[in-house]
Amino acid sequence: MTFYELLIFIHVFSAILGLGPGFVMIYIVTKAETMTELRHAYIIRNRLHIFVMVGGTLLLITGLWMGALNPSLFNQGWYVLSLVLFLIGLAFGPIVLSPRSKPVKNLLTEHQGDDIPDAYYVLAKRLFFYERIENVIFLIVIALMILKPF
Repeated sequence: MTFYELLIFIHVFSAILGLGPGFVMIYIVTKAETMTELRHAYIIRNRLHIFVMVGGTLLLITGLWMGALNPSLFNQGWYVLSLVLFLIGLAFGPIVLSPRSKPVKNLLTEHQGDDIPDAYYVLAKRLFFYERIENVIFLIVIALMILKPF
């Protein structure tokens, strides 16, 4: 196995381990019926987010490293578009998702009782809308990586 093939191996595994959990993070919290369940679901969600961050970082590093070893990739439209979309997806976290998740986190810590307040559903709906956009961006990146259409 060459070093480049090792990078490809790490890249593919990083996509599976990093992006895979990101696609189920909404589903995990939508099945909660009480605040206790919801708080626990968010704990699980936060633990999964560690895989997403590590996998995403490895994806970016290995992808750029492969580009450095094979500079002709920067002339491939699928590679450049994948890189741009991936960077947009990464920027979603601090720029778009974090400001929308802070009110949810505050509600989870401050709410008394085991009923899920209606305010949560409003906040979660906004957050999940943007998370779905991010998921679509990452699905497009995956499709571009597999198909290499241009």
